[in-house]
Amino acid sequence: MDNNQYRQITGIIVGCGNRGQNYAQYARHFPERFRLIAVADPRRVVREKLQKLYSLEDKYVYNDWRRLADSNVERLADCAVISLPDKEHHEAATQLAKKGYHILLEKPMATKPEHCKEIVEVCKSNNVFLAVCHVLRYLPIVKKIKELIDNNTIGKVISIQHIEPVGFWHFAHSFVRGNWHNENDSCFSLLAKCCHDLDLIQYWMQPRQCTNISSFGKLMHFTPENKPKGASDRCLTCSVESTCPYSAKKIYLEKPNRGWPVAVVVPDIEEHESWDDIKVKVKNALETGPYGKCVYGDCNNDVVDQQVVILNFDDGATATMQMVAFTEQICQRTARIFGSHGELTWTGEDTLVHYDFLTQKRKLYDETDLSIAGIMSGHGGADFFAMDSFVRAVSLNKPELIGTGPQDSLNSHLIAFAAETARKENRVCNMSEFL
Repeated sequence: MDNNQYRQITGIIVGCGNRGQNYAQYARHFPERFRLIAVADPRRVVREKLQKLYSLEDKYVYNDWRRLADSNVERLADCAVISLPDKEHHEAATQLAKKGYHILLEKPMATKPEHCKEIVEVCKSNNVFLAVCHVLRYLPIVKKIKELIDNNTIGKVISIQHIEPVGFWHFAHSFVRGNWHNENDSCFSLLAKCCHDLDLIQYWMQPRQCTNISSFGKLMHFTPENKPKGASDRCLTCSVESTCPYSAKKIYLEKPNRGWPVAVVVPDIEEHESWDDIKVKVKNALETGPYGKCVYGDCNNDVVDQQVVILNFDDGATATMQMVAFTEQICQRTARIFGSHGELTWTGEDTLVHYDFLTQKRKLYDETDLSIAGIMSGHGGADFFAMDSFVRAVSLNKPELIGTGPQDSLNSHLIAFAAETARKENRVCNMSEFL
């Protein structure tokens, strides 16, 4: 984009984990567009890491984001990037919006439907932008699918099949040992992992509205009943570790890696450190921390490891969304869109195949964008596109540049809440119950 058209905006990061650090990178790549003013996180090591990277003054490094919302503290920046634990999203978003910060909010918006609704209302009443990080909407390939649908390329959309392959070790890392292992501590896995995917289905189906939802799924594998004979409580001392694909040794120590997921286990990795030094830190963390526990042991995990959602729309169109932990691919989503006159097949990369029923010919679309290679590569580059759109929207005072507006984001979250209710209560839910 032409930088002469935009004013530099300023921001704060509240919650400096993997996601917060990733969004902060935008300031390193594009300092003329975005300047990081302050950070807040209870962990000293990550505060110091970001303070050093972004040359922050001591007075702008906080151990509690609530100090930034205090009535005696002036608003420090144009926007706030909120990437706190899920249960803190509601309080942080509403309090910082009342202070006048434009809000970039990591998904999920909140862990209760009423809290999601309140966030939208508070942002609206305080005249601040709200962008929820449904980052997949910003992918060029996702936009191309929407463009082809809207151009009637495959006729009327009849049905959509969408799959989110979480990845066998990724699920063990995040949803068995990690931050999203327990619903009471965070939220249910469909909301945490797949409000992305439900949002894509809603996006492609617009202007149709989802009317009814059913859902099935359970925690199938990561339970004490499935613990192998002879397994210990920790992978580093387990006699059968070599036969377990979910071994922490395999996930965190087998290959040199200073990024995710190792950086989650050991957040104080320095840029100059060798892999041998990092391995020592990782081993120490696995000996005592949650990421070294047996996935069949005392992780206190209760979120489902597979779930299917069935959606019915107001014109009779249908969609299915499947989340499954047990896959080779890591979050490489796939989709098939079935129309009255053709079919679109997305295999999870940057390419798309259109099959035309009339000509019986295939056309390949390649939406690879090499311009963002190596820049905020999370979610295949979607993190960059989302952050860039938000920065431009705030800079130009144009909320329409945000790919997922407040109401769209709210609707996709309400679909997730309805699906989980349908699963738990073994019934078909009407969306009118949740609006």
